[in-house]
Amino acid sequence: MNTVDRPPIVLVHGTRFARGQWQPQLVALAAEFPVAAVDLPGHGRRSAEPWDLDRAADLIAEAVRDLDAGPAVVVGHSLGGYVALHFARRHPDLLAGLVLMGASAATTGPLTVPYRLVAALVARLPADRLTRWNDRLLRRLYPPEVVDATIADGYAFHTLPVAWRDLFGRFDASSLAAVRAPVLILNGQRDLLFRTGERAFARARPGTRIELVPGAAHLVNFDAPAAVTDAVRRFARELSPGR
Repeated sequence: MNTVDRPPIVLVHGTRFARGQWQPQLVALAAEFPVAAVDLPGHGRRSAEPWDLDRAADLIAEAVRDLDAGPAVVVGHSLGGYVALHFARRHPDLLAGLVLMGASAATTGPLTVPYRLVAALVARLPADRLTRWNDRLLRRLYPPEVVDATIADGYAFHTLPVAWRDLFGRFDASSLAAVRAPVLILNGQRDLLFRTGERAFARARPGTRIELVPGAAHLVNFDAPAAVTDAVRRFARELSPGR
């Protein structure tokens, strides 16, 4: 079965990163599916654009339409997962399936306090210092073939505070209840914070499946690239016409 028989896949990056985050997945998935990765407003090639949640969701819609292969499986990590939930509300006709990675915790209530503090701190620190720290961290933890594209894209520290503030108070398990397409919650087993609500999220939409990637933390597609690719591939195959 060639790519025209498979649903397209659109990959949406997480906080401070850009489309290069999906370097480990893009080539592998492209062998079987029409696939694209987007830069959200204020990130990567769109670094100069102001953050806007509606615009972020509409960029996913543009990517789906550009692939010209019907409704898409949208895979969102962290910030990108919450944007994907907003996309599902805003463009339900373009969604074939939703994969939430590191985005099954409510952005409401007391758990947001540490993130409000981090957002305030990031806004005060020099971007070049944060860039050096991130580059060193990624190079120490992961091989070049996993993170070189992310490092080349740079980091959207200037967008992080406003993007996070925009998410606060918007998303909880009820956000998933309105999603009409099949849903996979794909979390790193060690991502204890961002999977705190995964069971509540899954209960909100009956039929939602939870998969945990052993040994992986929040940067699950860096920690276990092959496992994430395999999980997304299996989910997308389940949605293929004529299966």
